[in-house]
Amino acid sequence: MTDPTPAPPAPPGSGQHATPHGTGPHGTGSAEPGTGPAGPDGPAWRGVERALLPLRRCVLLAWLLPPAAAAGVVPALTAGPVWALCALLPLAAAGWGWGALARNWRSWRYLERADDLLISRGVLWRETTVVPYGRMQLVEVTSGPLERRFGLASLQLHTAAATTDAGIPGLTPAEAERLRDRLTELGEARSAGL
Repeated sequence: MTDPTPAPPAPPGSGQHATPHGTGPHGTGSAEPGTGPAGPDGPAWRGVERALLPLRRCVLLAWLLPPAAAAGVVPALTAGPVWALCALLPLAAAGWGWGALARNWRSWRYLERADDLLISRGVLWRETTVVPYGRMQLVEVTSGPLERRFGLASLQLHTAAATTDAGIPGLTPAEAERLRDRLTELGEARSAGL
């Protein structure tokens, strides 16, 4: 006998993002809006590109490996070899950060709706930002040297109220440009209607 209750939605950070009512796993960042798994209420949430994870891990190692080396070498040379264990503290922080970055990457997702854009992120403290299209004043696409190396771009949204400014990191340049053009068009249309 089968259980008639529906399966619960995938928890945040499980690698599967649920649609607003938990009707299915989310698609990759490369699908067109509305073409991924969708529930009765519309398209599914979309995640950011996987390349964002190795990019952030490279930044983490660039910040923590030099202090680890210094914490191990300097005390070992000045106070004795046992003091080289001081390097374990930055290495432990790097190990914790390695896993935390994976959970954070899985938490980023966005959903294009008829009147606004939802951006959700966070592991311990979940934050969802609602950006109404009619309040958007500026939509920027940025891509620094490291982001370009990993084939990524970021989308930054500026609105009439600074509290609803938001950004989406880890998009492909094509997706970031598509979102910029679509959000700008929708923003102009909604502003003209006010």
